[in-house]
Amino acid sequence: MPKSELFLGLFLVFGTTLYAQRQVPSTLRGKVTHEDLGITDVHVMNLSADRATITNDQGYFTLEARPGDTLLFSAVQFRRKSLVVSQTMLQSLQIRVPLEEFVNELEEVVLRPYNLSGDISRDLGQMPGGNVVVASTLGLPNAYVKPATQAERKLYEATSGGGILPLNPILNGISGRTRYLKKVLENEKVYARTNRVREFYSDSLFVRDLGIPLSKIDDFMYYCEVDPMFSGLVDSADRLKIWEFLKSKSLGYRRDNSLE
Repeated sequence: MPKSELFLGLFLVFGTTLYAQRQVPSTLRGKVTHEDLGITDVHVMNLSADRATITNDQGYFTLEARPGDTLLFSAVQFRRKSLVVSQTMLQSLQIRVPLEEFVNELEEVVLRPYNLSGDISRDLGQMPGGNVVVASTLGLPNAYVKPATQAERKLYEATSGGGILPLNPILNGISGRTRYLKKVLENEKVYARTNRVREFYSDSLFVRDLGIPLSKIDDFMYYCEVDPMFSGLVDSADRLKIWEFLKSKSLGYRRDNSLE
């Protein structure tokens, strides 16, 4: 091959690579699926550009990318999948990314204590008597620990992970999911406090003593929630102080809502 052609070929390769690197990112649109159904909450991370997003409730996503960028798709119960972006993908209206379900199968174990048959009328006579065996009667640690709520479990999953480089905290931090779940957990705690107050006093007390119409009690409770003193008073469990607080707030609520 003549040297001129060789130099020309190297120049074209180098120029094409440099052009691709300097290209302005384009918006890649796609849908993550399993068995033709969209998968929600899939983490889509552009490892080359340090960008990330999550799929919506129908499996759709949009993400800035360039040709040659590597995307990583990660979701609970599905195998991780990497994908190298091509120019054709960026030019298409939408790409489809199928994921494979990940099932960690365990060997089946059948437990049959006391040689039970499954027939209640026969097995009752074979069951040993005595105290009920539960975590508290056995004195096990954390026997009285309150189970985590759904919001607490989701936040823990979003901020924890194993391996040398845990991906969950990184992906959720970039996408904003961690911040969203913290807000959900805070709202859940406020809602739990409000429910405790509603259990302390009957609706008739709100109507008769505070002058709050039955249909307005929920709105009145929200009016109390936004007061910075609300959470501390409810956590103190001092029903007298809480009632005095409600009485003082009812004056302003009735005035603001023309209930006088």
